[in-house]
Amino acid sequence: MDRAAFERLVAEALSDIPAQFREAMNNIAIIVEDEPSPALLREMDIHAPDTLFGLYQGTPLTERDAGYGNRLPDQILLFQGPHEREAEDHEDLIVSIAETLIHEIGHYFGMSEDEIQEVEDHYWHSFGEPADEDDRR
Repeated sequence: MDRAAFERLVAEALSDIPAQFREAMNNIAIIVEDEPSPALLREMDIHAPDTLFGLYQGTPLTERDAGYGNRLPDQILLFQGPHEREAEDHEDLIVSIAETLIHEIGHYFGMSEDEIQEVEDHYWHSFGEPADEDDRR
């Protein structure tokens, strides 16, 4: 799939994020890259066959003080290759992108892994999907 088509899927998945979260996101860029770099995988201690689907880079809202400002945007990196390789079909690809966005946006808001997991569980339940960890990426 070419980059423009993948970015359209990212926009579609982002539109499924509840409006109150989308509206609260400020000064954050969502960037699509082909693959996580070998250096990033080493830094994150991720070894094959595991990979990285997305990454939040920035300062979570909960860690910002009154003097925070005049900064470059935080970033959410989405890695197209891992998403495409793991998706079974078009719909699975959209769900995978959406789940990655939910997870990384959770980091932007300063949520713990447990809190993010609760949001992901709610997301899956809202689409009638199982919340069993084995059925998700």
